[in-house]
Amino acid sequence: MSEPVVQFSRVSKQFGQLSVLRGIDLAIPKGQFLGLAGVNGAGKTTLVKCLLDFCDIDGGAIRIHGIDRRRPASRARLAFLPERFTPPYFLTGREFVRSMLRLARRPYEEDAVRAAFADLDLDPAALAKPVRAYSKGMTQKLGLAACFLSRREFYVLDEPMSGLDPKARARVKAILARLRGEGRTLLFTSHSLADIEEICDHMLLLHRGVFAFSGAPAELREHHGGTSLEEAFLNCIEVPYDG
Repeated sequence: MSEPVVQFSRVSKQFGQLSVLRGIDLAIPKGQFLGLAGVNGAGKTTLVKCLLDFCDIDGGAIRIHGIDRRRPASRARLAFLPERFTPPYFLTGREFVRSMLRLARRPYEEDAVRAAFADLDLDPAALAKPVRAYSKGMTQKLGLAACFLSRREFYVLDEPMSGLDPKARARVKAILARLRGEGRTLLFTSHSLADIEEICDHMLLLHRGVFAFSGAPAELREHHGGTSLEEAFLNCIEVPYDG
């Protein structure tokens, strides 16, 4: 069996007296599209920040492609879009994409960039506009375009559908389907269970610092009942807790 892309081993994280992650074990194999769900404050973004070495952990270990997450080399093969994506306001769209591709050690190719913008229903004319003139949806598309143009093996997308209209959401899902067909790996956090069900083959439900559920999205409904995934989600997290 090949080494997992991501390996969490008994990872814990506290903020003061609050235990956000409690002994988390997680392995993401190559090619898996993993959806991470949970209520507000469940620790989804904290888990991502720990993965990317944006904050310390209080116990355990995390490895990316077999490399300790504290080493920059561990992140050389991934692309990340944060939940609150705020590009430098003084750059144009073209300048931002060019800078991101330079960091990714990939060439800037105008035709490829314009095609990526078109794929996301973002007018290529936005390349010449300053980012400060972008709407929320345009800004999100810019971040997604930069991620996808990097052509990484592993994508970490934290609430990537935020601010997108239905047409743009459909475009993003089509791009992700192509990446899945190419054998890429995805960690996808979302408040939309429908998006997770459509995009991901595996789902984790983070609740009170541990995983309350792990399996295919359809299995959540099978195990916890309900006429919808949302109802099954509620049934799952409302199970009496003895932690």
